[in-house]
Amino acid sequence: MSTLEDIEDFPTDSCRQYSVKLTDDPRQNTSQTFFYGIGLNEADQKKPFVGISSCWIEGNPCNNHLDQLAAWAKKSIEQNGMNGLRFNAISISDAISMGTEGMRYSLLSREIIADSVETVTECLHYDANISIPNCDKNMPGVIMAQVRINRPSIVIYGGSMYVKEHKGKIYDVGQTSELYGQMIAGLITNEERIEINKISSDCSGSCPGLYTANTMAVAIEAMGMSLPNSSSTPALHEEKEKECLKIGAVMKRLLVRNIKPLDIITRKSLENAITAVCAIGGSTNAVLHILAIAHTANIRLDIKDFQPISDRVPYIGNLKPSGKYFMPDLHNVGGTSIFLKHLLDNGYLNGDCLTVTGTTLSENLANTPSLEDLKQDVIFSCKTPKKATSNLKLLHGNLAPEGSVAKISGKEGHFFKGPAIVFDSEKEMLESFKHQQIKKGMVVVIRFEGPKNGMPEMLYPTGALVGANLSQHCALVTDGRFSGASHGFIIGHVSPEGFNGGPIALVQNHDVITIDIDNLSLQVHISEEEMENRREHWIKPPLKCKHGSLRKFAKVVQSASKGCVTDCPI
Repeated sequence: MSTLEDIEDFPTDSCRQYSVKLTDDPRQNTSQTFFYGIGLNEADQKKPFVGISSCWIEGNPCNNHLDQLAAWAKKSIEQNGMNGLRFNAISISDAISMGTEGMRYSLLSREIIADSVETVTECLHYDANISIPNCDKNMPGVIMAQVRINRPSIVIYGGSMYVKEHKGKIYDVGQTSELYGQMIAGLITNEERIEINKISSDCSGSCPGLYTANTMAVAIEAMGMSLPNSSSTPALHEEKEKECLKIGAVMKRLLVRNIKPLDIITRKSLENAITAVCAIGGSTNAVLHILAIAHTANIRLDIKDFQPISDRVPYIGNLKPSGKYFMPDLHNVGGTSIFLKHLLDNGYLNGDCLTVTGTTLSENLANTPSLEDLKQDVIFSCKTPKKATSNLKLLHGNLAPEGSVAKISGKEGHFFKGPAIVFDSEKEMLESFKHQQIKKGMVVVIRFEGPKNGMPEMLYPTGALVGANLSQHCALVTDGRFSGASHGFIIGHVSPEGFNGGPIALVQNHDVITIDIDNLSLQVHISEEEMENRREHWIKPPLKCKHGSLRKFAKVVQSASKGCVTDCPI
């Protein structure tokens, strides 16, 4: 197998399958004069056009450094005989918008990112794509776009921020969601809350725990769409610059060999991604996003396909929020490659899957040190795991006929039964919490927060319960989502959602709900007759997303059990 450096004679004509329609057609004079207008001479117009889509945004520390990564990638592309043309996709910040009406735009942003990368690439006839994401919805959004265009493509993950130590404690942005609950419970003062906020996120990079961005970065690396250790290299580490500067040689190989996303993203590689998420203890949002990627790639994958993988894969990650460490700590002990190599050696991954390096996953990991040779506890051995099976649980029952998603580490227990206290919004729940109306033993139900209403994340409700030391004594069930930073006895993605008349819409205060993790069951203890009686008298509430892009999203978005996709058959 040739190395990247072996490709000296670059057959640019065969690598210009799309741009050639603009640069060589004598009828496309306006196209060609515009290319001259951006500084591309006649020789440049005979080179492949590589779009570099960065999710740069100045107002979010996760993404405010991505313009520099895009500049390094452009330099590498041009040094390797191609045109690097940068453009931006949007990005929002879940951390900033959490707990507000703005959070309804979060899941929608995944679709806008996918649409925008697809739109620019198709419209401007780029021959290939490099995407540089670094926040929760950036990750699946760019992959979905790359699958749609199906041209040689690579993902460069922007990397995690570093954590800070303050008065002997380590703080990160994920823990700040718990401060309100701590303050309400009298455990900290308002002055202490402000002081912790000041030091919890003071450099560029994604949230450093194994929250949704890092979960999806690991999944993307496991499915073969980024270079080895892209997911674990911190944002401000010198290795991130080196990754960007080698990307031109990688893209050259992809173009010469015409390796496209649908050559890499297969049923097997998606199973690798699910396996990696399960083993490392990733965010429940990965279920939504991997289902959406599979749908976009026209790969048959169902929500029920996750549980068999979760049942056979040991939980070996020791990363926040369920563990001790952060993503930069994984980098310090050898990176994601160490973790993937260990899974491969123990028979949990399909090693013959092709990756963006032009070689297989097994070949990429061939020279990676063995986990057993390292003195570390960031990743446990499959022989002595933290838990014999993954934390990811897919529950069904009369409260969730299409399924629901939980991440149960075991410290919460495996069984919860209690009376429901029902809220029609996250805001209602937080107001009740403020007045200390939520008591030990209750099952908190938050409904009408599903896909049709934007499906916001419930980090503040879960953070409030944790901060007030109620998470060990209460459960939370919702048709909304959870942040990757959420933890506790929490069940999300309940489908069908309440707005569509799913059973969660019919639950009343004091109904007894049982959550049985061992039997993967989510039940409300009322008879079928009573359920039907309530359904007959149920009145659909008004849609919360009443205008603009949210209204469009509500019109077409599919169930959480189908990944909340919007590009559905007409």
